Amino acid sequence: MNDQLKKRILSALQGAGRRGMRFSELSRRCFISRQLETQFRACLRVLEQEKKITDTRYMLYHNEAAGIREAVVTRLNRTFGFVRLCDTEEEMFVPGKFFMGAMLGDRVMVAPLPSRGTSPEGEVVRILETAHASFTGTFLIEDGMPMVQPDTMIKFPLKIAPHDTNGAKEGDKILCIVIKRGKSHSEHIARVLQTYGDSQKASHCADAILDANEIKLSFPHLVTEAADKLCARGITPLDEEGRTDLRHLPIFTIDSAESKDLDDAVSIERTESGYRLGVHIADVSHYVQPNTPLDTEAFRRGTSIYFADRVIPMLPPSLSNGICSLNPNEDRLAFSCFMDISADGQLCGWEFKKSIIRSRVKGVYKELNAILDGSASEELLAKYDGLTDDIALMKELADILTENKRRRGAPDIETRESYIILDENHVAIDITERSRGASEVMIEEFMLMANEAAASFAKENKLPFIFRVHEPPAEEKLSNLYTTLKALGQPCADIKPGLPAAALAEALRQAKGLSCEPLVNVLVLRSMSKAKYYEEPLGHYGLVLQNYAQFTSPIRRYPDLSIHRVLSDFLAGIPANLLWEKYGDFVKRSAKQSTETEIQAMTLERQCDDCYKAEYMKPRVGEEFDGYISSLAPHGIYVELANTVEGLIRMDALPEGEYDQNELISLKNLTTGDIYRIGDPIRIRCDKADVSTGKIDFSPVF
Repeated sequence: MNDQLKKRILSALQGAGRRGMRFSELSRRCFISRQLETQFRACLRVLEQEKKITDTRYMLYHNEAAGIREAVVTRLNRTFGFVRLCDTEEEMFVPGKFFMGAMLGDRVMVAPLPSRGTSPEGEVVRILETAHASFTGTFLIEDGMPMVQPDTMIKFPLKIAPHDTNGAKEGDKILCIVIKRGKSHSEHIARVLQTYGDSQKASHCADAILDANEIKLSFPHLVTEAADKLCARGITPLDEEGRTDLRHLPIFTIDSAESKDLDDAVSIERTESGYRLGVHIADVSHYVQPNTPLDTEAFRRGTSIYFADRVIPMLPPSLSNGICSLNPNEDRLAFSCFMDISADGQLCGWEFKKSIIRSRVKGVYKELNAILDGSASEELLAKYDGLTDDIALMKELADILTENKRRRGAPDIETRESYIILDENHVAIDITERSRGASEVMIEEFMLMANEAAASFAKENKLPFIFRVHEPPAEEKLSNLYTTLKALGQPCADIKPGLPAAALAEALRQAKGLSCEPLVNVLVLRSMSKAKYYEEPLGHYGLVLQNYAQFTSPIRRYPDLSIHRVLSDFLAGIPANLLWEKYGDFVKRSAKQSTETEIQAMTLERQCDDCYKAEYMKPRVGEEFDGYISSLAPHGIYVELANTVEGLIRMDALPEGEYDQNELISLKNLTTGDIYRIGDPIRIRCDKADVSTGKIDFSPVF
């Protein structure tokens, strides 16, 4: 009887499609008598548990017929948010009024809405499981009542029970949790978990953001104790057994002046057929053994986090800045990759070996750039005595590799990175664009080649591995790109679904130096898929490489540490079939975890940097700046300044008139005829900078 009843229920709801049915209507359609009502309700519960139907308390839906899918809330802003669909991992936009009060981490059912753009939109129709997600905000007193103005999630303050303020003062940055949920975000009631002080100080905001995401600054006692013991032990004769001694080679690191976690060093020599490039990586896997407290914590963190002047390391400082860091004039255990490269830059062969090295000097990007452009002082040249010829040879090889990358069609997308300068009180006093000179490009090319060699070695030997995968753009995104470039008058005959990355590279090349260059950069970047870690070599579209992994940063990235273990065991003589037994499940778990922690770290870094940028702009409210339009949104125009600070010109700050928006490229005032395009220069005034939210408001200056 139950099976027949379930079939009747599913058939009736399927016929209703997206309209759904009320309980009473469904009951009539299924001919449910009073005697069968208990059985009917039980069938509904079972069908909902099986994810075949959804009961919203008001309506019942057939999930497949109504397009309803399970999702997790991943992002919340004041007027909208995003959920990640569980079946495809795709993100769906949800307007704020359709969230039903769902919070970050909640498992929900979402129904599709008519989309206003190219991305799918939906509404939350049922909250399946609530997460105990915390959120940050500013403590307020309104009409004698304690309130919190969330940084995201909702425009309006939430109530705080008077006995749950945790000593917060008005204007404090606070961390809260919802203790009582309403039908919408505005009806939630919160409790203060932690106070940080003035919400207009960026360092306080960063602390709150880290706590809200459960990022721990300190390490568990067992972890620091284990790390300290390893560091104090140093390198023993047993550690050196079976290693190739490379301390005679002119090996050195190249990094930023402030870097302390030095996990890669380089060496080079000219050969009869071309070059022999050495990339020497800190042998972290020697110290962080599987299933130890150190390993468990590193897996949980997944990556180091960097913003402003702070580093939240994946490993305790005694490892990351100590025994694992390739500090100058100190013996260090390394994992070396020697690559034989032809005169025209082709990778001809590779050799991996466990080694012991001694870095000659801590190279600094800025200093090497001075050596390479001929502006280095005698004092600086003395620091690199005996290495300048190698540096010149490295530049020679890097130029060849860069040209090869261009020839194989790798898109060269211009991106800008911020460099935030703080004073002794950790307040932002200057922001500039981080420079990218010849030595930065050189190291990037060498690391790319070592990563390719590691992936090729693993694939050749059929090893369980974690690859860095970048899949081709979705056909819809490429079609949109083609349409937009054509509308701009850009030559784009080759931009269509299924064609290689070289077509995108050509579009970027043709826009070089033209007024539309920033716009084409943005459009190509938007069309790209997101890179991820995966256990199969699906290729890297952006680099135009079939085999690619990340081997070169095990101090700060867990996937690099993971593949070091596999390679170490293989070099020690363990055959591939036994490695699959040992690491088969591990590489899948590690790839998934590493992708998730990377996304989290990137989000946190951006949020924290935004707070410091707002802190820098706050004393400059009222001042005028030149910038360019970086993107368009339904709520306004984003403008980026020369120093990488970005702010929003809200629609109500624009001249009066009726506006028509092509969301991809332009906004037109139909009254005046004025057109705002991505990439256009614009002069703005800074009207507001809210450090707590990291939001900056601009207005145009005419």
